[in-house]
Amino acid sequence: MGLLDNKTAIVTGSSRGIGAEVAKILAGQGAAVVVNYRQKAPRANKVVQGIEAAGGRAVAVGADLTTQEGVQALASAAMENFGSLDILVLNASGGMETGMGEDYALKLNRDAQVNMLNAAVPLMKEGSRVVFVTSHQAHFINTVPTMEAYEPVARSKRAGEDALRDLIPSLAEKGITLVVVSGDMIEGTVTATLLDRSTPGAIEARRAEAGKLYSVEEFAEVVAGMVTADVESGHTEYAGGADYFGKGADQPAS
Repeated sequence: MGLLDNKTAIVTGSSRGIGAEVAKILAGQGAAVVVNYRQKAPRANKVVQGIEAAGGRAVAVGADLTTQEGVQALASAAMENFGSLDILVLNASGGMETGMGEDYALKLNRDAQVNMLNAAVPLMKEGSRVVFVTSHQAHFINTVPTMEAYEPVARSKRAGEDALRDLIPSLAEKGITLVVVSGDMIEGTVTATLLDRSTPGAIEARRAEAGKLYSVEEFAEVVAGMVTADVESGHTEYAGGADYFGKGADQPAS
């Protein structure tokens, strides 16, 4: 028996990177997984094919989460394809892309996260879990400065985390828990690549400062682990970046 047999998970932004790896791990534990993409259908289909080849169940669903239609389509896909929704991993984020509009980061990193959760909650049963994926650069932005190029994104992601945390009491009424996973820079992600492009040497400098940066696969294991972890709603799980707690950031809970 898998840990997640008879469960259904939506993983937003899961056609590549961290989201794709989380989708594979959850499927390997028995969950049926809705793999979400915005534009890259072939990439998402490849993730689904890999899951199915390993004996799992998955479906690729194209949805722009900055639109209400996209949010509703993704939530509905879980029910239409698998008959339930038990896990929501809010992994999709962005804001460093060019040509997306001045307010795109806030629309995606705050508004879309709240809208996706609000669309999912009526479908989720007692005991369901929501996992929000963020970065130390965003989580600690109010106490630890970050790179200038990333600050607008970091502040929008922190705004998203705060907005989601505000919903914890109403989630508790339905028996749904929300957990936050905060990671240091992750090697090989799109964000890290864009940061290094805008601030050459940024990744190397952060690696030297931190001593080690998590790989996509290592961080995905942490995220997936929080789906079933025995922790209270509102818990924050930290991955890497221990030096943050010597820079004026709040100490992690023991």
